[in-house]
Amino acid sequence: MTPNAVRVRQNYWAILVAALACFCFEAVWYSLFMATWLNGTGRTVESIEQAGKAAGLSEWMMYGTAFVCAAVMATAISCITQLTGPQTAARGVKAGALLWLGFAATVWATEYVFEVRPLSLFAVNAGFWLVGMVVMGAVVGGWKKKEAGAAQDVRAGATAMKA
Repeated sequence: MTPNAVRVRQNYWAILVAALACFCFEAVWYSLFMATWLNGTGRTVESIEQAGKAAGLSEWMMYGTAFVCAAVMATAISCITQLTGPQTAARGVKAGALLWLGFAATVWATEYVFEVRPLSLFAVNAGFWLVGMVVMGAVVGGWKKKEAGAAQDVRAGATAMKA
């Protein structure tokens, strides 16, 4: 490794909390916008449940997939946050928003144009990911992993105080 190389130190607790925050926010978001989302997809709750069962998907698999994908996104946002400068909540928010703009919004927009889907559905789906990625960025950016050396310094200081 070169002397100027940046080392990414993943904080797995922050990633877990960011993924959980996104997952919980997703439940609230889609509960609030359920009617718009269902109307945009042309489905009902019952038709989605039936399609899932026909495909052999359990609710656990669906929710598990959503959580794992949120964790992967939180990990990526954490990497970008650390690789672009000092790790802060503001940098994490910026990274989340820019990653959304560069990847999520563009993928959704292209898909929706070719599938001729309603703008209201785009607003619900892409809007969720904008807020979700910004929230994950704030968590992984603001929650710094303690350095191993810093923990040793604290323990050494505590030992010196006892002596």
